[in-house]
Amino acid sequence: MATAETLDPPCAQIDFDKFARVPLCHQPTPIEPMPRLSELLGGPRIFIKRDDCTGLATGGNKTRKLEFLVGEALKENADMLVTQGAVQSNHVRQTAAAACKVGMKCHVLLERRVPGRDPSYEETGNVLLDNIFGATHEFREAGLNMNAEAEAVTEKLRAEGHRPYFIPGGGSNPTGALGYANCAQEIADQTKASGQHFDWLVMGTGSTGTQAGLVAGFHAIGHALPVMGVSVRQPREHQMSAVHALTQKTLEKLGATGVPLSKILVDDGYVGEGYGIPADTTLEAIRLTAQQEGILLDPVYSAKGMAGLIGMVRRGFFKPTDNVLFLHTGGATALFAYQDQILGTL
Repeated sequence: MATAETLDPPCAQIDFDKFARVPLCHQPTPIEPMPRLSELLGGPRIFIKRDDCTGLATGGNKTRKLEFLVGEALKENADMLVTQGAVQSNHVRQTAAAACKVGMKCHVLLERRVPGRDPSYEETGNVLLDNIFGATHEFREAGLNMNAEAEAVTEKLRAEGHRPYFIPGGGSNPTGALGYANCAQEIADQTKASGQHFDWLVMGTGSTGTQAGLVAGFHAIGHALPVMGVSVRQPREHQMSAVHALTQKTLEKLGATGVPLSKILVDDGYVGEGYGIPADTTLEAIRLTAQQEGILLDPVYSAKGMAGLIGMVRRGFFKPTDNVLFLHTGGATALFAYQDQILGTL
């Protein structure tokens, strides 16, 4: 517990009521200690923000973004959500479920981004849930500009008489990033109520919206918590630039001043062979978090984020006295699409 000297200073409040929004998310999500993992690693005290518990379609971070995206879609009188993602996309699963929740149709484009998977990869895990939610889908081969592909399909559907609303991959635009600006406010409120101070927040970073929203939110309310993104796909400089660009646009939407590139923190040492391909460190993070804390991570995002946190502890990046908060972005349903690889490490 923090002392009076280490308590975070009072923060400003953001008025999110001025944005269109639909309730989809169980919130606030809990912050829990991870004592066994902390003791095993012998480093700082580790805590976890349980955004795997947001509720919609088994939960995950995209639900916070979809509250604002679907709110905007309803305001525009849309009758269909259109989006894109990799085959085992957590974002697509939650978008399909959100469409059901508000009575819309959902059409998705799935990119065959991960090489060398067997045919069941396109039938199990998140894809199974997409189908249960009634989403229609079409596949694309790897390497295309998937947002451009999905926007073209959106225009085709509009020409056919639908009223589609396009959501970029990961829900990562300024509207979607509001979900994590709101989460930054939530974390600040929770720490104020509990007296618990955090020195770092660590998370997996991919399509940029979650990290950008957090950085924008903390900046807008005057909270100094640094956000370390562990890249799941892109090299550090590329990811920093992309996160920074969306952070600036999100701050503009919030009516706040911008931040320098130096405020965007990214570690790209845990990508492994590429997106959706678990490295040995990814598999270790899944095993340790499950067997020490009873918490399931996914092999694409959250486990690479946790692998980064574990690696930083081992190389002495954090002080032994630090309190480190890990953001769990959900996605455990994808584990079923990687069962052979995971079982081989247990």
